[in-house]
Amino acid sequence: MESHLLRIVSANLNGIRSADKKGFFEWLATAGVDILCVQELKAQRDDLSPKQRAPDGFHAFFHAAEKKGYSGVALYSRREPDRVIEGIGIADIDAEGRFLRADFGNLSVVSLYLPSGSSSEERQEVKFAFMARFMPQLEAMLAEGRDIVVCGDWNIAHREIDLKNWKGNLKNSGFLPQEREWLDDLFGRVGWVDVWRKIHPDAPGYTWWSNRGQAYAKDVGWRIDYQIASPSLAARAVHAAVYKDQKFSDHAPLIVDYEVTP
Repeated sequence: MESHLLRIVSANLNGIRSADKKGFFEWLATAGVDILCVQELKAQRDDLSPKQRAPDGFHAFFHAAEKKGYSGVALYSRREPDRVIEGIGIADIDAEGRFLRADFGNLSVVSLYLPSGSSSEERQEVKFAFMARFMPQLEAMLAEGRDIVVCGDWNIAHREIDLKNWKGNLKNSGFLPQEREWLDDLFGRVGWVDVWRKIHPDAPGYTWWSNRGQAYAKDVGWRIDYQIASPSLAARAVHAAVYKDQKFSDHAPLIVDYEVTP
């Protein structure tokens, strides 16, 4: 059976309506995307325009936060999924709209928005609590034996290469030892694969830039958006790129092409 390329994109839009005004959906129509995972909708489904809710050629699914204008994830796919799972079954996490999974045959794609802990110590504790409760779910997903990829804003830079100013951020949320060790555990003991790092061992691959100062212009970035895949799927990742030709958000879309058989 002939294989073909499946293009999966992860994009934190920091507000889907804001990104739309900056041309995101026009880009989507021309970018050859098969499956798009979006984070930080900052909207409920009823707030969305017809184009945002159902772009031409895509099936669309949403897991919005209960709080207005906050968080939320979406998944757009050209092929209709066999099944969609909204949330992870833990009430306080699901109230924030952070997890959406779609199954296509033996392939599962997840749009994930892991909490940020940068706004306060309380939010950092929420982030740690999420990480502790989400790890068994990540273990269980991998144990299903499917081709699976979890796309999204994980809000953690794993290693020094993954952020420009690592020395200045050793005590800051997103680069704390406990957060980095959690990713070590995910990639080591559990066995998930960081697809960008597999393809680009030495390229920073920043996906987020602070709005302060000249961070974007000077490329003082962080790599906190990932496609983290089962070994079976990661082995078939053939191309990975961060799209920076247009700026839709403070994050840039992460594009990965996988070689799959229909």
